[in-house]
Amino acid sequence: MTRIADDSRRMELVRAAARLFRDQGYERSTVRDLGQAVGLQSGSLFYHFRTKEDILVAVMALGISRTTEDLEQALAAAQSVRDKLAALFSVHLHSLLGENQAALEVMLYEWRSVSDAAKPGLVVLRDRYEALWQQVLDEAAAEGLVKADTRLLRRTWLGSLHWTVQWYKPDGELSVDALAERMLALAILD
Repeated sequence: MTRIADDSRRMELVRAAARLFRDQGYERSTVRDLGQAVGLQSGSLFYHFRTKEDILVAVMALGISRTTEDLEQALAAAQSVRDKLAALFSVHLHSLLGENQAALEVMLYEWRSVSDAAKPGLVVLRDRYEALWQQVLDEAAAEGLVKADTRLLRRTWLGSLHWTVQWYKPDGELSVDALAERMLALAILD
């Protein structure tokens, strides 16, 4: 029972840190701020994490891991390459503009705050996600749905999708699903 409570408390801390790091920035967020966000003394955080950077890495890992899992499930359910392309856009936007938004924004904008020693584990997670994209884009290029320069295409599309956190409004004219559909329609050649 204690292990479950510890995991739950740890996840609560990671989610609170994601919001705090996104809103204030990693460097400006103190351990005291983190403790206050979850109702703990600042020293108690170190029961769950060794350092503040470990919390940052956990935030980033949470965002990319959840998104990767969601994409793997969506791709497994897809019936065609076009469905797989739609899954890329839909999963990425739902993750980026939904539940994982804070964690993914931290991953995007606080990368410079991660030490060289901590980056390799995060790079593995990022590469796993991008490999899914690359595989689908290569399949789509083989079917003539997208241009053949799939590496640049992947980088361009991910960069465009990432920028949506700057301008998308949940109460605007497009739902996340509608935005994903419109972006896909602009991107494919059919």
